[in-house]
Amino acid sequence: MSLSAAEIGAVLSEIRPALLGGWVQKIYQPTDTAITLEVRVPGKTVALHLSVFPGATRLHLLSAHLPNPERPPSFCQLLRAHLLGARVEELQQWQGDRIVEIRLQTKEGTRTLAAELTGRSANLFYVDATGHVRAALRPAPERTGKPWLAGIGQPGTDPPQTTRQRFTPSSASADDPDYPVSQAIEQHYAQEESEAQARRLEQERLQSLTRQLKRLTRRILGMEEDLDKARRYESYGRYGELLKAHLAQVQKGQDRVTVEDYFDPELTPITIPLDPAKTPTANMHDYFQKHRKFLAAETEIRPRLEAAEREQTQLREEIDRIRRGEWRPPAGKEPTTNRRRSQLGDRQGRPGHAPPRRGPFRRFTSVDGHPIYVGRNAQENEELTHRFAQGDDLWLHARGVPGSHVVVRLPKGLEPPLETLRDAATLAILYSDFKKSGKGDVIYTRKKWVKKAKGRAAGTVTVTQERTIFLQLDKTRLDRLKNTAGLLHRDHEIN
Repeated sequence: MSLSAAEIGAVLSEIRPALLGGWVQKIYQPTDTAITLEVRVPGKTVALHLSVFPGATRLHLLSAHLPNPERPPSFCQLLRAHLLGARVEELQQWQGDRIVEIRLQTKEGTRTLAAELTGRSANLFYVDATGHVRAALRPAPERTGKPWLAGIGQPGTDPPQTTRQRFTPSSASADDPDYPVSQAIEQHYAQEESEAQARRLEQERLQSLTRQLKRLTRRILGMEEDLDKARRYESYGRYGELLKAHLAQVQKGQDRVTVEDYFDPELTPITIPLDPAKTPTANMHDYFQKHRKFLAAETEIRPRLEAAEREQTQLREEIDRIRRGEWRPPAGKEPTTNRRRSQLGDRQGRPGHAPPRRGPFRRFTSVDGHPIYVGRNAQENEELTHRFAQGDDLWLHARGVPGSHVVVRLPKGLEPPLETLRDAATLAILYSDFKKSGKGDVIYTRKKWVKKAKGRAAGTVTVTQERTIFLQLDKTRLDRLKNTAGLLHRDHEIN
């Protein structure tokens, strides 16, 4: 059960003095429904945890770190790009409601994290100085780019929520006397969310195993059919040897020949079908060739079939364990809510520090929070456009010159925001032959209008329904993009 408005008010009153005036030094996204802000205040570091996990929405301080993904998701990257180093100016709850505004002062002006802790529809929004939603923790394309208040009305217009309050200083242990309500909330939801995530992992694994089993069963049936076809040629080696021994008795035009079968101890006569259009030698070679297919099938298909059958058995056993309630996630996949790595201390963090990126493509995040992918070479361009990108994604390329393919991942039906388009076009120019001049035309269209050019080199495409944008490289924009990824090198910077 999520926090009530009264419980939000109680914990906010407790932790607000500890956060006001502090500086955001680190931002984590430990799960796909939670954000943690590490805030440095004189003498210590406190971590504010905001969760919009359905049925367990809440905010409180953390007593220990939660595991941090190696690759920060796009929403986390966006917050790091804009909020690291920001000063916490205000934490305010809407009266009688489960909505909290966190106002932060950044170099670019005031920004807001708007937490709608409203049960299953809960979400966390990054709101710019004009009050427009620029990104959301949970997908919300219908809210992105629109005024935040337009989605929920005005403060105080909704009826007050229940005054139910489960968490009081007496409900927590004495381990943390400074924040007893926050600690009580943390302890209660850690186990609850961990169990819920375990159930979610279990269902996701069951669905994945079911899909794998279905595909594997089709493969096994196909291999069995291939083996059945090949078995028809099992006796053809015998026919070839018998023809070889009796070639002198066979004339072209015969459709069969009867010879003694010296493979049979009783030398029983056997009739061998022939192709009358072929010579006796050609008929013999045909039999040998088809027998080699049988041998190859036994050598190549049989081991693959046996391996697939073993895998099929393993999948079925794992599915049975899930259905019996005996399954546990493999190492590294356990629910993360209740796992601790290290205690929070009075150490200085390194704002903006993130693990190095791995995997294909250069990766960036637009000012609106949309992932941008850039191919490094012809092979990556090919993979990015034809295997990774989806039909509604935005595709860009420098017009008329060699360069990287650029893809912006967009929700279906969403028009690309102008600043996102400019960010992606900037990267298309940077990673093209326009880099030296620092300006040029960039074409863009939906990926579904980009087709592979048949018979041409990897990465060569044909494009329809494209539009053009002219752009000049801007150092401020490049620096911001660089901060979202850490993949731009010095030789790509402009003076």
